[in-house]
Amino acid sequence: MTHEYSREEGLLLRQTLFDRAKRIVVKVGSAVLTDDLGIAVDVIENIAREIAFLHDSGREVILVSSGAVAAGRARINFKRSGSELGIKEKQALAAIGQSSLMQIYDHVFENLGQTTAQVLLTHNDLAVRKRYLNARNTLFALFGFDVIPIINENDTVSVAELRFGDNDMLGAYICNLIEADMFICLTDVVGLYTGNPATDPEARPIYTVDEITAAIEAMASHSKSKLGTGGMQSKLRAAKLVSSGGGSSFIGPGREPEILKKLFSGEMVGTFFLPHKEHISGRKRWIASVLKPQGSLILDDGACTALVKRNRSLLPSGIVEVEGSFGVGDAVHCKSRAGEKIAVGLINYSSADTNKIRGYHSREIERILGYRDSDDVIHRDNMVII
Repeated sequence: MTHEYSREEGLLLRQTLFDRAKRIVVKVGSAVLTDDLGIAVDVIENIAREIAFLHDSGREVILVSSGAVAAGRARINFKRSGSELGIKEKQALAAIGQSSLMQIYDHVFENLGQTTAQVLLTHNDLAVRKRYLNARNTLFALFGFDVIPIINENDTVSVAELRFGDNDMLGAYICNLIEADMFICLTDVVGLYTGNPATDPEARPIYTVDEITAAIEAMASHSKSKLGTGGMQSKLRAAKLVSSGGGSSFIGPGREPEILKKLFSGEMVGTFFLPHKEHISGRKRWIASVLKPQGSLILDDGACTALVKRNRSLLPSGIVEVEGSFGVGDAVHCKSRAGEKIAVGLINYSSADTNKIRGYHSREIERILGYRDSDDVIHRDNMVII
């Protein structure tokens, strides 16, 4: 159950975590960065000053920035609305606008004595373990050079199956990638409210959240944004992912002057999400959050209990049914007979071979398949309980 913090309790918890935060990811959305003319340069200048403030305080900071498509539209005076654009047009506009966006960032950060680096990623860059580690090493090397990385999704080449979904989730993935202490999501809303402040006189802001429950997610509908309800729901999903990795998150107004200075000096603005008390390792965060499961295994009651209660590996004898097509090393969901997702993990056998050995004892694997690479279908070290 989510604890209701008093203003004083919340302030103390927030300030403690802000003081401890040494590695921070700041995500700025299009609703903050853009206006009717394209990119709002004055807003970028304010954001840059705020990030420079964090950097100059000895912290490592990454900026995840949207805005490439909006910059591209402005550069060629493109009039059609976003709802009328196909994927190829959006990719082309991103290609036009990304260089303009970075040119603005380079200029404003240079005026502040800061050096930046552009990093463009697709989901596949993080889904492949070797590329995931390469991206991590590159970001740490940039920190070593005292450079501020600016990350965006590589919209020019991303297709549906390779997309993060939105930059909120990209920011959360980057937090887990570098084991950041804090995720700061700057948007065009003030934060979460108990009700709609425009129609409910008793609606009050939620300053501190210790767990993102269904009740907290329902409050997203009270947050008015250009992005719509889905925009806040996405931010809550991102905060939930960061929390599971041991980081804290903040959602608040990106256009408020000196917003980061206010946060780090203890002002109660926006909504702050505390880290989960028990967090999982970096590798298991990668399995649970970055990889896209390619299929599912339906398990009997005994196997579900062994996984959840006893921290056991999944053996073929507990598998009732195989869904989907997957290869060795792919991520798959483990489900109960009722369809409830109980775990996700990396599988040791293809879908075809798993289907052949399901229901059998491990000692029968070699007789059935002609080989036996492992006694377990998913080892507990490669599995995350949901």
